[in-house]
Amino acid sequence: MSVRVVVADDQELVRSGFSMILEAQPDIEVVAEAGDGAEAVAAVEAHTPDVLLLDIRMPVMDGLEAARRVCARSDCKVVMLTTFDLDEYVYEALYAGASGFLLKDVRRDDLVQAVRVVAAGDSLLAPAVTRRLVADIVRRRREAAASDVTPRRLEVLAREVETLRLLARGLSNSEIATTLFVSEHTVKTHVSNVLSKLALRDRVQAVICAYETGLVAPGSP
Repeated sequence: MSVRVVVADDQELVRSGFSMILEAQPDIEVVAEAGDGAEAVAAVEAHTPDVLLLDIRMPVMDGLEAARRVCARSDCKVVMLTTFDLDEYVYEALYAGASGFLLKDVRRDDLVQAVRVVAAGDSLLAPAVTRRLVADIVRRRREAAASDVTPRRLEVLAREVETLRLLARGLSNSEIATTLFVSEHTVKTHVSNVLSKLALRDRVQAVICAYETGLVAPGSP
């Protein structure tokens, strides 16, 4: 079954370029394009795609508001597109439920892989730029941010807490399994428990939670 994608960007050339790259893949289908956030939300409602590639800065409705609405109303995975690798809006988009972000100068193969990874239920945590972004913005906002996850709630995780710590450092399930000397199935169970107990949407929000609560310090190895 093909991965169904909506591409939203106010620049027609960028939008068309991404669509052409994705359409060239046998397992990906671009079901719609949108030129602003409102069109993106409408396209998701009309076509029920698996993934929405969403530009942050657009007219009518920006990508941040569009991400909030899409994540709240559907199971569609949102990947934000930005020209800036330290755009303040990216953090807000991740916190709203987006599964990650890409720079617009992303390589062709990385764009395709990102769509496949997100559609499979994972998140874009591996690229160094994502970890740097989360660490940088959380460091500057930590005192002001009002986290609804307290250290006491983290303590009740017991066996899952180390999984969360490694997850926040950007390790994949297989890498976490190797580090903890457990199976990948066990790691997946721990991750699922973390998301459920802390009422988090996905792995991206788990990483933000780990930084905000001090479980992982920005810049830690």
